[in-house]
Amino acid sequence: MAKIFIYPATSLILSDLVSRHGHTPLSSAVAIRERVQTAGLESPPLQITPEEPKKGLKWAAVEVPSGVRGRMSLYGPMIEECEAAIIINDADFAFGCMGCARTNELIKFLLRQKDIPRLDLNYPKNEEEGVKFVAAIKRFLSELGGKK
Repeated sequence: MAKIFIYPATSLILSDLVSRHGHTPLSSAVAIRERVQTAGLESPPLQITPEEPKKGLKWAAVEVPSGVRGRMSLYGPMIEECEAAIIINDADFAFGCMGCARTNELIKFLLRQKDIPRLDLNYPKNEEEGVKFVAAIKRFLSELGGKK
């Protein structure tokens, strides 16, 4: 079982595929759930404290907008923890919207710099590509030692 960072990190479809094959998906839903369920968080519905952008400095320079740093306080620890990654490029918004182009670039850069197994695919444009897309993901997950 591997801890797999999924990109877009908001993709429930990818998260489900990873889980079904016996791996642990690292996604924003998990990180946000931890913050929502943490007692004492004083800024709902944002679920972020003034400390979050400061934590993000580990992955993004001080000149970077605070929104990027705040997002990296969620994604950075998951990128460090992951043992593999699935990156889907040019995904449809319905597949999982990340919402911040600069954060997206940084996440992809950090994942590609990390020495881990990585599947890098383009989002399918038709049914035939969709079948190949899912097959490639299943093959990648199986090669990592997940369920057959």
